[in-house]
Amino acid sequence: MPGQAITMKSGQLNVPDEPIIPFIEGDGTGPDIWRSSVRVFDAAVEKAYGGKRKIHWHEVLAGEKAFNKTQNWLPDETLTAFREYLVGIKGPLTTPVGGGIRSLNVALRQLLDLYVCLRPVRWFQGVPSPVKRPQDVDMVIFRENTEDIYAGIEYAAGTAESQKVLDFLAQNFPKEFAKVRFGTKDRCESWQRQLEGIGAPKRETPVMVGIGFKPVSYLGTERLVHSAIGYALKNKRRSVTLVHKGNIMKFTEGAFKDWGYKVAVQFYREQVVTERESWILGNKDSNKDLSAEANAKMIDPGFDMMTAEQKAKIVKEVEGVLSSIGKTHGDGKWKQKLMIKDTIADITLQQVLTRAKDFDVIATLNLNGDYLSDALAAQVGGIGIAPGANINYVTGHAIFEATHGTAPKYANLDQVNPGSVILSGEMMLRYMGWTEAADLIIKGMDGAIGAKTVTYDFHRMMEGATKLKCSEFGQAIVKHM
Repeated sequence: MPGQAITMKSGQLNVPDEPIIPFIEGDGTGPDIWRSSVRVFDAAVEKAYGGKRKIHWHEVLAGEKAFNKTQNWLPDETLTAFREYLVGIKGPLTTPVGGGIRSLNVALRQLLDLYVCLRPVRWFQGVPSPVKRPQDVDMVIFRENTEDIYAGIEYAAGTAESQKVLDFLAQNFPKEFAKVRFGTKDRCESWQRQLEGIGAPKRETPVMVGIGFKPVSYLGTERLVHSAIGYALKNKRRSVTLVHKGNIMKFTEGAFKDWGYKVAVQFYREQVVTERESWILGNKDSNKDLSAEANAKMIDPGFDMMTAEQKAKIVKEVEGVLSSIGKTHGDGKWKQKLMIKDTIADITLQQVLTRAKDFDVIATLNLNGDYLSDALAAQVGGIGIAPGANINYVTGHAIFEATHGTAPKYANLDQVNPGSVILSGEMMLRYMGWTEAADLIIKGMDGAIGAKTVTYDFHRMMEGATKLKCSEFGQAIVKHM
């Protein structure tokens, strides 16, 4: 095969002028989208480098096409190719029905330990949006990809496995087991008797409790947050927000928040400031004579109602910040640092709508990231043009992918928007260091949408637009490069 493999050495990606890139065209609308997308990629590379660089595309199989040819949804050869060539791209895949692999996408992420799901979200001028100011949305989500409830450790209700977990809790953690509302036969029957008391018919009520585990580790948090901060600094972003539900899940989501701050100050002390530190430093900047106790009252409005021990803790925190980073971050210097802050997940879903400019880079756990990335995509035109990547920044492995489904009813009709795969390819080129080609794709996308030459999903919401086929939209992007 012509071309060379991308390699990783001493933490640096080494990309030859003619790299081999494995691709999975995808199921359903995947082939239509891939044909349009690959023309855009090749045109951008050709225009940017005048023939000095070229991608050698290497098709590998997964999903329905793989199953039809090999009777295997995810052949070993596909995994071998992604392991060997490091960087690849894929279209949407069908999830097999029944037993076996729960999701081909999740399987690829876990088998290659692609711990970051990277989802940039930005608006292109002219794209129809349900919000008043879609231009305020310019965020990059770092979603943890291997832990949380997506680890897939769960047991179906009524099975021997789920009962074994319930029995273990009952025997070893009776206090916690008592919180499983219908975890015993007596509790189930007691509720049924209440229902019968208001006229409900008799019935059997066996114990039926599905069980799931939510693993969240320090190292899993460390590598995600470290990657997010590194990205933010490299790309001159303003802030990294740790999004969590730690007010309820203190030892998983709450630990993620605490560990996130620890990673920030341990690995990036000179380059970052936490939001709370910025309050302390800002107060001192405004009043050089401000005492530590007065500063503590300003950062904690409930200070006067605290116990003496609690007050002493806050005062000690203020003194610690001023003594440790007062010289490097004080006198307004903290304003030039990367801000590290946190927000609760539910209020975040509200504030990305009402105060989008407050968010820049977001680091969060798997489930929160799933909700946030799709909610944000809706603000800028939908997942039809939402790109995504799954990356291991240590090994260099990365798979860039469509974030939408297979839409089988539109298969082979040359209708759908190829934007998600095209912009995922733009991310891939940027990851490879081929920024000139990546910039051309953004320019082409801006030009095509700005000229109102779009696929049907945008056409039906844009006044005076020209409806293009999937293939024609790709050609329009090339035209506007």
